[in-house]
Amino acid sequence: MRIILLGPPGSGKGTQAQLLVQRYDIVQLSTGEMLRAAVAAGTPVGLKAKEIMASGGLVPDDVVVGIISDRIDQPDARNGFILDGFPRTVPQAEALDDLLKHKHLKLDAVIELRVNESALLNRVETRVAQMRERGEEVRVDDTPEVLSKRLASYRSQTEPLIHYYSERRKLSTIDGMMAIDEVTRAIHRQLLALGAVEPKTHARSAAKAAPAKTGAKKTKAAKTAKKAAKSTKKAARKATKQAVKGAKKPAKRAAKKVVKKTVKKAVKKGAKKTAKKVTKKRAKR
Repeated sequence: MRIILLGPPGSGKGTQAQLLVQRYDIVQLSTGEMLRAAVAAGTPVGLKAKEIMASGGLVPDDVVVGIISDRIDQPDARNGFILDGFPRTVPQAEALDDLLKHKHLKLDAVIELRVNESALLNRVETRVAQMRERGEEVRVDDTPEVLSKRLASYRSQTEPLIHYYSERRKLSTIDGMMAIDEVTRAIHRQLLALGAVEPKTHARSAAKAAPAKTGAKKTKAAKTAKKAAKSTKKAARKATKQAVKGAKKPAKRAAKKVVKKTVKKAVKKGAKKTAKKVTKKRAKR
């Protein structure tokens, strides 16, 4: 799966991205981290980015796209990826489309986490007030003022992507104001509808965690009843031997017939009783 998560700052993109990484065995690609890794590795694109950053300039789109191109060629991105922080603008989205087309890859989904901006600002204000009351240090970039600026930047630069991907029928909108697990389930349902397949390892873990089926319980009950019937039969045979021991041959035969019938009845009765007991115990559980 190749996914883009859209949403303003504080919409929960980072949290959902991590959950998707674990569930679908894909990688999260952050443009910031990719730039730093490319610079550290000394790749041609990384060296170009290093030169631009050293002069205080913004890394142009073609350099960022080149770094993404190198990154998605790596083996760990074979199952898919989530792009974090890219694209931010329509020109970047167009460049990404060209890159994927050139690599014969397709973008599977663009998930928009829609949130109430006023509620986000209230959350930050409350959190900052509580931190100050406790005497904790408040991060410079974690204040209502900074969030307001970032939200304004998102509206002007990134929000047009919603229309861009909607026109291409790639966009799915999820209510980001729901609880985290509800948002996760909504995204999962959407991805399944688009043909997402969970890795076998995850499916096996889910199967192990699932409760045993009723059929399995019935089989276990039947086995227990059969075992009980077997032990009853064994005990009855022993009793038969003792009952006919010392009797004359004709009497022995007659006694055996009588006891045989009695044993059959006893075994059936005992098996039924045991089965009933097992069923009752299962029902109580």
